[in-house]
Amino acid sequence: MDRAPGLSVRLKLTLSYAGFLMIAGALLLATVWVFLLRYVPDRARFAPGPFSPTRSDLLDAFAPRAAQTLAFLLGFGLVGGWFLAGRMLAPLTRITNATRRAATGSLSHRIDLEGRQDEFRELADSFDAMLARLEAHVAEQERFAANASHELRTPLAVTQTLLDLARKDPNRDPGELVDRLHAVNARAIDLTEALLLLSRADQRSFTREQVDLSLIAEEDTETLLPLAEKQGVSIETAGDITPTIGSPALLRQMTANLLHNAIVHNLPAQGAVRVTTSVDSGTVVLTVENTGEKLSPQLVSTLAEPFQRGAERIHANHAGVGLGLAIVKSIAQAHDGTLTVSPRPAGGLCVTVQLPTAPPPNGPTH
Repeated sequence: MDRAPGLSVRLKLTLSYAGFLMIAGALLLATVWVFLLRYVPDRARFAPGPFSPTRSDLLDAFAPRAAQTLAFLLGFGLVGGWFLAGRMLAPLTRITNATRRAATGSLSHRIDLEGRQDEFRELADSFDAMLARLEAHVAEQERFAANASHELRTPLAVTQTLLDLARKDPNRDPGELVDRLHAVNARAIDLTEALLLLSRADQRSFTREQVDLSLIAEEDTETLLPLAEKQGVSIETAGDITPTIGSPALLRQMTANLLHNAIVHNLPAQGAVRVTTSVDSGTVVLTVENTGEKLSPQLVSTLAEPFQRGAERIHANHAGVGLGLAIVKSIAQAHDGTLTVSPRPAGGLCVTVQLPTAPPPNGPTH
């Protein structure tokens, strides 16, 4: 934004200091003048003794000295005010320089303002914290963009390879080619939809309303029950009514992703999934536990990152696009909640989502 040039803050503070000092000096001199006038008569009295001064004599003697004093205070105020203003505004200059560097795209620097806590240091610390969050966010977005480009390139490259093979071999069975192209295209569509959903959650561009997370979990369990039966996995649900505020569509996607992951990343036979909901200290808690292979804490700590599938958990028919738990994490954070993923001692995962609670809706919810 273009602005008309004006006085610097340092000059304004200098003039303010000097003006205040002049006013204080003038008030002090006025007080002295009034005090002296009480003891000096209007005109001389004809009485024996030393010479008696009058008010006119006092004015002739006092006025030049007062003017000299005010001139000294003006100069002292300007010089001292300029110096003090510079000392006071030095932290602000460092903050301004850091802001200009950040505006050019440099986010790695920090102000690191030393000294005890005051307004300037509070501002500098807040700015440093903002830079740290921005730097981490930009780095995460760059990694996400690189991974997304790689993931989107893979089905396109496979499609190109299949088409090249079909061109070189006209006698190749077209049915097999169509089936493989259909599978590759379906994967590309799933990945694109997952990326769009993740972007929507990150931007928090959704309408919030009161929902019951336990009811959503029950509905998603019924929807995914045929897949669980096909995989030989039993599902157990239990818990309390868990009212929260958010997007029903996103929360339903979050719960569906958790259940889907728990079903497909399970034991080959006789696996189990347990879904529980509860209210604890002002938060609603959704917990999804599943049996499965034993997982290392190092692997589990990466599962919520985009495109991190976990080599030990990939199955041939359900490799996924690597965004299941990343979407869950993003949706939870968009609803001011948290996601916790931990390995179960006997094998499998325990995933917990905590969201802020809300007053229960009027009337029955089930």
